[in-house]
Amino acid sequence: MLVELGHFALILAFFVAIAQTVLPLWGAHTGRRAFMAVGEPAAVVQLALIAFSFGALTYAFVTSDFSLKLVVENSHTLKPMLYKVSGVWGNHEGSMLLWILIVALFGGAAALFGSNLPVTLRARVLGIQGSIGVAFLAFILFTSNPFLRLQFPPMNGDDLNPLLQDPGLAFHPPFLYLGYVGLSMTFSFAVAALLEGRVDAAWGRWVRPWTLAAWVFLTIGIGLGSWWAYYELGWGGFWFWDPVENASFMPWLFAAALLHSAVVVEKRESLKAWTILLAILAFGFSLIGTFLVRSGVITSVHAFANDPERGVFILLILAIFMGGSLVLFSMRASAMTAKGVFSMVSRETALLTNNILLAVAAFVVFIGTIWPLVAEAFWDRKLSVGAPFFDAAFTPFFTILAFILPVGAMMAWKRARLGATLKKLIPSMVLALAVFGLIWSIQTQKTLLGPIGLALGMWLIAGACQDLLAKTGKARDLSRLFRLPRADWGRLFAHGGLGVTIAGIAGLTAWSVEDIRVVNIGETFEVSGYTISLDQVERKQGPNYITTMASMSVFAGDKKVATLYPEKRNYPVQQMPTTEAGIDNGFLRDVYLVIGDVQANGGWAVRTYIKPLANWIWGGTIIMSFGGFLSLTDRRYRVAAGARRRKDAAKVATAGVPAE
Repeated sequence: MLVELGHFALILAFFVAIAQTVLPLWGAHTGRRAFMAVGEPAAVVQLALIAFSFGALTYAFVTSDFSLKLVVENSHTLKPMLYKVSGVWGNHEGSMLLWILIVALFGGAAALFGSNLPVTLRARVLGIQGSIGVAFLAFILFTSNPFLRLQFPPMNGDDLNPLLQDPGLAFHPPFLYLGYVGLSMTFSFAVAALLEGRVDAAWGRWVRPWTLAAWVFLTIGIGLGSWWAYYELGWGGFWFWDPVENASFMPWLFAAALLHSAVVVEKRESLKAWTILLAILAFGFSLIGTFLVRSGVITSVHAFANDPERGVFILLILAIFMGGSLVLFSMRASAMTAKGVFSMVSRETALLTNNILLAVAAFVVFIGTIWPLVAEAFWDRKLSVGAPFFDAAFTPFFTILAFILPVGAMMAWKRARLGATLKKLIPSMVLALAVFGLIWSIQTQKTLLGPIGLALGMWLIAGACQDLLAKTGKARDLSRLFRLPRADWGRLFAHGGLGVTIAGIAGLTAWSVEDIRVVNIGETFEVSGYTISLDQVERKQGPNYITTMASMSVFAGDKKVATLYPEKRNYPVQQMPTTEAGIDNGFLRDVYLVIGDVQANGGWAVRTYIKPLANWIWGGTIIMSFGGFLSLTDRRYRVAAGARRRKDAAKVATAGVPAE
């Protein structure tokens, strides 16, 4: 009965979303307050209905209701509770329901906490957000219904994909979807601004928190996915330029560009049309990612390979929203006149350069991702675009971006002096060059990647600190630091975190050591200064798997560093093996062990990796995310927007449209 109620709530939410779309937009167009007022309760009701539907599906998974087709295909009674819950979104239908829930969540948040918006803009934003809900509710109801019953339920289910039975993958999709779908709010703001024909400083300040929240969630989601790939897949890598990885990375790049562009709109009322275009592209690439994952056109451990009919439906949604918004943009872009004028040497120019580099980097990733599909469709050639292409094509743009970030952050608005700015950054330059020289002198492999990467990371960290220190004035009054807006501190952590991540990537890529050999029980071997022994190998029974677990000791000289337990698990229901690496995490390096199959001579295949600075990669993402959350708490978003709303309310009232 609860399942049927969940299905009915989803159908009802579809009609509520239609009302949320049509009535507020019509009301804003005609100036009828009663119609505009429908948007807020409709958004809240839609959220409540979809939340109930999602709760009903979750209850079916938790209680192992095998009369539901989706539960049979993705659950099992022996599965741990965490994976019963994560099994809700570990499949196409359930993950789409989570997607729709988050769309409604952002719409509900705009309705409940958007009282500082002008009445017409809020109505249009809620209407556009409602239209996104209509599209995806139609998709799930007509092609991906999660509430299908089985006439003859089995005694047990088929279990969840073993690769998804991991804490990292349990939390990775929700954070990623919060980022993907969070960009729908920036899209709604952009289209609403085009309909109103007005983009000003207040609009830039309103849209920034939504963009920042989406960027933070995407950062966390991508970081969790990278961390999972590192320790779960047994390859010792953190990023493989997989098409689905790229699908989340492209919106992240556009969201970062949008964040910086919105600053120019807010501070100088420039780059208005460009900022609107970035908002459209950011959400558009989220939809492109959805298409890549769910259409079956690519092969990936992350993908939901489904029938082409679903892919065509998503492609239609993409064409309607992207095509419609770009047509509207072409019609209204000329009205987005910029007020601020700036010279070639200014913070505005630096931020514009930042935007261009991020956008070009995103398009490079896009071309590399879809080129195999294009080649097969038009020339019937099967091509593979792998890491060498992406590393060669993407790295130069991001290196230039990292170099100009500290310079741009310290430039003055409107007109700056490059020499004066660089003079302020001399301590950061000296520190970065010192790091370069130190790393170059002590490394054993004479590669430039490590020294350049660590120097670039230090340049970003030191430059961010120098920027904050400059705000203390010539007298270096450190007490000013405690009075700075939280957004300034947030920028310090975000840019510094990026520097930490870049240093980690460079160190891991340049100095990783790999060793593959056959080892007998009781035998020891040496890798990069560590002595490792295979103590024993035994079979154990897990909750829903059988594991071959090794016990291995790691020594640095005579000192025992760690005892690690790498595993090779086999899931009988799915008939699928997984690898669980044994990792000794350290600040400067990881010792990474993988146990393979038993060999003909009785020995075991063992892979050993020494991964320098591996944890800096995810430490940097944590620091970046913290910086984003810190910026979100800046009170200026609320105070200034509220003041602007009161002015707009007065204008609306004098124009004959009732204010709130």
